[in-house]
Amino acid sequence: MSTIPFRRLVAVETRKLFDTRSGQVMAVILIVLTVALIAGRGLTAGPRLGMLIGTAGIGFGTLLPVLGILTVTGEWSHRTALTTFTLEPRRSRVLLAKCLPPLLVTVAACLFAILVAVPVTAVVAGVREAPADWAVDPRALLGWTAGCVLVVAMGLALGLLLQNAPAAIVICLSSTMAWSAIGRLGATGETLAAWLDLGTTTAPLTAGALTGDQAARLAVSVLCWIIVPMVAGVVRAIRKDVA
Repeated sequence: MSTIPFRRLVAVETRKLFDTRSGQVMAVILIVLTVALIAGRGLTAGPRLGMLIGTAGIGFGTLLPVLGILTVTGEWSHRTALTTFTLEPRRSRVLLAKCLPPLLVTVAACLFAILVAVPVTAVVAGVREAPADWAVDPRALLGWTAGCVLVVAMGLALGLLLQNAPAAIVICLSSTMAWSAIGRLGATGETLAAWLDLGTTTAPLTAGALTGDQAARLAVSVLCWIIVPMVAGVVRAIRKDVA
């Protein structure tokens, strides 16, 4: 049997993101929510480009990880894994092809937020007759994009590890509230949150002011929430019997 080109696998998995009803609905919600959040924030807080771009992260942090989780768990929930792994027996290639599209979509969503925020800033400045603040720190912009990518990567890792969409979604979306509660448990809780809460450790990255100590904390949280569960999930998917 001839080898399936990797680009074809990526193309197929990208199509799977949007050829289901759930994927299409989430894509529409993501677009509408991004425009609504940026426009609403602009009208209430003023024409500040950097702030408006960051506002899109509210929707991104919720919807994009869910999209990633559904991508890597779909084979098991829809019982199509047998067909997929028969066509491409090397499961590692399939899993890599599944993980790339959500990450690329995240970068595209960040670019879309910028394209929306620029005209909104101009329009709000005209409506409010106030000078627009166009200042954007490139490091903060890159850091914000990287932070969104890391959050989606966390969703992918949990999806691969658990192979159960509801469980992975609950853990991913409730982690912020859980770490907020842990951070209030005294010095020990604050230390744990400072080193293990991905939301906390990515904050300096999104601000474009990551120091050496903060980079170490970010690396620890990425190791715990992305690398370890991702590796364990890949091993589990490769070894799992498919019926």
